Amino acid sequence: MLLVAILFIATFFLAYSNGANDNFKGVATLYGSNTASYNKALTVATLATLAGAISSVFFAAELVTAFSGKGLVPDVVARDPSFLLSVAVGASATVMLATVVALPISTTHSLIGALAGTGFVAAGSDVNLSLLGGVFLLPLLLSPLVAILLTMPFYKVAHKVTTSLGIEKESCVCVGPSQFMLIRQFGGEAALYAVSDAHAGVSVAMGAKSECVEKYNGHFLGVSAQRLVDSAHYVSAGAVSFARGLNDTPKIVGLLLVVEALDIRHSMVAIALAMAMGGLLQAKRVAHTMSKKISGMNDGQALTANLVTAGLVIFASKFGMPVSTTHVSVGSITGIGIVNRSANKSVVGTILVSWVLTLPIAAAIAVGTYMLLDFAT
Repeated sequence: MLLVAILFIATFFLAYSNGANDNFKGVATLYGSNTASYNKALTVATLATLAGAISSVFFAAELVTAFSGKGLVPDVVARDPSFLLSVAVGASATVMLATVVALPISTTHSLIGALAGTGFVAAGSDVNLSLLGGVFLLPLLLSPLVAILLTMPFYKVAHKVTTSLGIEKESCVCVGPSQFMLIRQFGGEAALYAVSDAHAGVSVAMGAKSECVEKYNGHFLGVSAQRLVDSAHYVSAGAVSFARGLNDTPKIVGLLLVVEALDIRHSMVAIALAMAMGGLLQAKRVAHTMSKKISGMNDGQALTANLVTAGLVIFASKFGMPVSTTHVSVGSITGIGIVNRSANKSVVGTILVSWVLTLPIAAAIAVGTYMLLDFAT
């Protein structure tokens, strides 16, 4: 009974850690492109994640069983509270450590590392290696690459379409702490008008540095192009956050299946609330890395990245594939950075290293916890 109670606490802490590291990823492009403030973007992420988490009761039940350990290890091991508690501790400690150092890692990746490490200690050769490689690891390895490969051509096609509709980008360049000059971009060439003569039709204006961003002029079906892009951007950011809640909640709830008296629907609601709390209280460090350090992006590029991320994660959730929203989102943002040549190789490299280390760190912590529990009992 005591182990079951501690399992509850550890699982909810895992959900809290997940929210702290993951909640902002769906809206990172909103903040990164200066479309929304941090607080506004976080509000969108929190509400959409809650909606996705609740919807997972109906649309992502397959993932609950997958992350309970069933099929990966013998049923007698998968039903052992010590096994599940060790997995929860290993995964949550790894995710929270990454959050403290502002690195976006995958809760899914952490869970798989903890499941695999504890599984090998608890079940030895009875671990289902084919399931571990095909169902768990393959989607995680391929998803960021697929996101990059989809984002690059998708943005180029979208750019050609908007250009053909006469929608052009209007940019500005900061020339001081508070001044900016307008640049109008036609096709692929930008012309800088540095003339301050009022008769030339161009002026130098005063504004905050945050206003020095790229915007869209023109109209589509009588509606401002910028308004259309912003609206679509908010919707896509909400879709990514919804997809993340849909995909991540059942993975964490799977750890509680051992408690047969617990209603799975109540578990998902509790997990959703813990995720929301983690995002509200501790998301800012990872948010800054995701939004400001990986790639620079304008509104249209940010929208493209979000659409690719949302599509891939929702598709994966529907078919029970445990992809990581982190991997897909970072892949999409990196794809934009490759296209516009703003990708920060150093930051992307550091994130990749953290992804490689996630599995062994989660496995080591989980195994250590399992051995301590085994010794204590």
